Amino acid sequence: MVDITHKSFTLRKAIATATVKTSSEKTISAIENRTVPKGDIFEFSRASALFAVKKTSDVIPDCHPLPVEYTSVTFKIKNLSVIISVEVHTIYKTGVEVEAMHGASVAALVMYDMLKPIDKKVEIENIRLVEKQGGKTDLNKFLNNELKVAVVVCSDSVSKGLKEDSSGKAICDALEKYQISNVDYQVIPDDFDTIQKTLKKLKDNDHDLVIFTGGTGLSSRDQTPDAVSPMIDRPIPGIMETARNYGQQRIKTAMLSRGVAGFSGHTLVITLPGSKKAVEESMEALFPQILHVFQLNDNKIH
Repeated sequence: MVDITHKSFTLRKAIATATVKTSSEKTISAIENRTVPKGDIFEFSRASALFAVKKTSDVIPDCHPLPVEYTSVTFKIKNLSVIISVEVHTIYKTGVEVEAMHGASVAALVMYDMLKPIDKKVEIENIRLVEKQGGKTDLNKFLNNELKVAVVVCSDSVSKGLKEDSSGKAICDALEKYQISNVDYQVIPDDFDTIQKTLKKLKDNDHDLVIFTGGTGLSSRDQTPDAVSPMIDRPIPGIMETARNYGQQRIKTAMLSRGVAGFSGHTLVITLPGSKKAVEESMEALFPQILHVFQLNDNKIH
């Protein structure tokens, strides 16, 4: 199956429909009057749809098992057809489109099976996804390619040319996925005064977002949060709480990161760890939802 370990839990919804087309008013009357010989097709179809939704991963090879937290099965008669609608909700890492479609298709099959003794021309048609929420499509609303962004690597060894940077470049690569490609990339020593001077200069140059990487740990040279914190006038604790929680689900030592985040004037500042893996996980945890702050904030976006 596709690896979804990097994804975060979100509310996912999907609605799918299937249409069962009959050939006569007589069949429709039997359905409405509950006189179909095999029983009430609505109740049997509803029960089968619920079973199908829960068992989707058992019969569709690439579907992940997931917690089904809500399912609704409804029916609508239109002319000579019965329209089956299945709505599924979950809070998980992947969507429930296939679950909804599987439920609708199995309900249609059960309805077909129950109607065929009285209508030899009954057909199943138009099994389709009507609506989905909570996946990548929803995240597109946060994208903003007009942001002025800087990525600052805080590392003594990288600034001296003794080591190749990987975390800063990983951040730049991640930003490209969210249509942010014009990035001011810098490498500076892990020095208190240098970090503050760099942030002040980036603020003065009207950067909307500044991401520092490195210096968030516990060694004596890890000074990035200490230098940045006094310059943040509107802290946003939830940003780093989210990043640390995401990291701790993968490695417990993520709790030791001292990263901070918030607005310094009109500039959103985020301080991430210095390892490539840690920044990749942090970017997965925070983006693109974090870009919503620029829709809420009354700043001028450049």
